[in-house]
Parts: sequence; structure tokens; C-alpha cells
Amino acid sequence: MHIVIDARVINSGTGTYVRELLNHLQLIDTTNRYTVLVPTKDLSYWQPKAANFSLLAADFANYSFAEQVGFRRFLKTLSPDLVHFCMPQQPLLYKGKRVTTFHDMTLLNTYNSDKNWLIFHIKQLVGRWVWKRVAMVSDHVIAISHNTKREYQEFSGIPDSKISVIYEAGEAHPTTLSPYTKLPFKTFILYVGQQPDYKNIRRLGDAHQLVLKKHPELGLVLVGRLKADARRNQAYFERHEYQNIHFTDYIDDPQRDWLYTKATAYVFPSLMEGFGLPPLEAMAYGTPVISSNTSCMPEVLGDAPLYFDPTDVHDIAAKIEQLVEDPKLQHQLRERGKQQVKRYSWEETAKQTHAVYMKLLKNTP
Repeated sequence: MHIVIDARVINSGTGTYVRELLNHLQLIDTTNRYTVLVPTKDLSYWQPKAANFSLLAADFANYSFAEQVGFRRFLKTLSPDLVHFCMPQQPLLYKGKRVTTFHDMTLLNTYNSDKNWLIFHIKQLVGRWVWKRVAMVSDHVIAISHNTKREYQEFSGIPDSKISVIYEAGEAHPTTLSPYTKLPFKTFILYVGQQPDYKNIRRLGDAHQLVLKKHPELGLVLVGRLKADARRNQAYFERHEYQNIHFTDYIDDPQRDWLYTKATAYVFPSLMEGFGLPPLEAMAYGTPVISSNTSCMPEVLGDAPLYFDPTDVHDIAAKIEQLVEDPKLQHQLRERGKQQVKRYSWEETAKQTHAVYMKLLKNTP
């Protein structure tokens, strides 16, 4: 059988999911033929290691006319028995068997102030239509948490028989660590990821400044590309003359992971998520986690973090202070985190996804 995986988002915020799925599918399935589609600019970003996997360029912008028409025609030329779209954006008139991974509802439930208002809301309208259609045209949908499954079912009406929950995973790679040499603090709390409004970074910065009154040595390190959203946060902090906040801009994974191992705590203030991968990665490195108590976080993180109300700056600050001042609590959270992260495995993600493929392919005429 020929399985096509639409991995056009391999170099985006959900790229870890795509890369780990591909890496482990290669170990699981040595029989079926796989074609992995990525943009031309990302052809060197991931390389197959198995003989039955190949890479092919596919340059079709998300939510575009070219995606609906050109990409559908392109897929037809590949004659796949099954296509796995790793995100909901896809050619809706494609007639073959398809699996879609649905990550979260943030596109419809948020507005990012760094975006053009009109363009963003047009994209939301298109997204609303596409997401409803995806529920109808997909042979099966994979949700990355029960929270995402519930929200998507409420939105689309997709029945239980057509949607499964397959978790992501957080893993450590301790042999590849590389020091981040520009670190200006000895003691710091850490955030890793993009910074659109719903990530709630400004409240994290506000809370950090309150903590500085008792702990003036404590830094806040924000890891991630300095895109427009991060620059707006940076300007906000500078305008308010905030102290001890450091933006790394892009750094490679070994440096990011080194920071996990050195942080007093990883703080995850997000207002909504589909799964919440960075706090699990922090737990895998033995970093205590302080997290928002909303969305999927309690489902995925369990009792491993110290939770706060993400809309309450004083509660965020109080929880940071509590952890910074209590070495015993830090140890407890490290141990809870190590146990929590064992619940998840990229190998299991790939096995369960592969099982979805095989079930659908068995019904192929």
C-alpha cells in the first residue's frame, strides 16, 4: 500500500509531532510505501532513513486556493491508498481515503494582535468552514488530547466512531546538550515556545516582576524565534522598564534542552492548548513545572506541576515564589514529573497512528 503523509508543517510549531511520528513509523512499518510531502525550503529539515520512505516537495500554502485545487491534483498524481494530513488544512475535494490530525481550536478561539486584523479574521472564517468539512470528509480524525476531542466534537458534531485520541510525548536527549553561552542569570525560570497572545507571556512577565521584589536575582528566559509576537512582548517589557527578562531568539535544540536542565522551574502560562508539549519535555529533563490550570493541562500533566490561574498575575507570582523558596517542593515536582512523562511515548504515538492506517486500509477495495 502507498501511504502519503502531508508534512508541510514539519518546520512549524507542530513540527515536533510530525518529525517524531515519521521517525518512529520508519521503525514500525518496513512493508508499506510512504511518501512524505514537505515544502521545498524544508527538504533538508528531515531525511528518511528507511528504504520504503521517500521525500517529495509540495509547495502549497495553507488555506489557499492553490491548496484546494493544485494540491488536490498533485495528490491524485501520486495514487495514494491513504493520505494522512498532519493538520486540518487540506484539499477538501480530494476523494481518496484520509486521516487528519487535529491539534487544537486556537485559530477559531483567539486573535493574535501581531496579525493584520482583517486577514486574520478572514482566515478564521475560512478555517471554520474547512474544519467543519474535515469532520465530514475524513475517514478518521486523530485528536491529541481528550480536551481537543471534546472541543472539536462540540464544534463539528463528528461522532465518536470517527475520532480517536492519540497523545504526543515528551522525551529527553541528555547526550546532545550544548551550553547556552549568552545566559545572563545564574538563577532563572524558563518558557519555551511561540508567543502569540493566548500563550499569556505578558502576564508571566508581570508576575515575574512581582517576584523580583523578594528575589531580585531571578531571571526569566524566553526561548523562541523573535517573530512579531515575541517582539511585541519585548517592546511591552521594555516600555514598562521590566528587569531580568532575556529573549534568546532562535537557538538549536541542544541549547534549549541545556536550559531545561539549568532552570529553577519551567513556567507554562498558556490560556489554551491542544496538548502542551514543552512542559512534558521540561519534566523529561527533571525540571519542576508550574502550569496554567486551564484547557488540557490538568489532563496531560496530571499532578506533576504546581498549578495557577493564568488570568491572575498575583497567583502566578505566588506559585513562582512558592517553588523558588521551597527546595523540598522542587524535589517533589521533579520526581512527579519524571513519573508523569513515562505515561507518554512517541513509539506508542506511532503505533496507534499506524493502527489507524491499517484499519482503514483493510477496508480498501
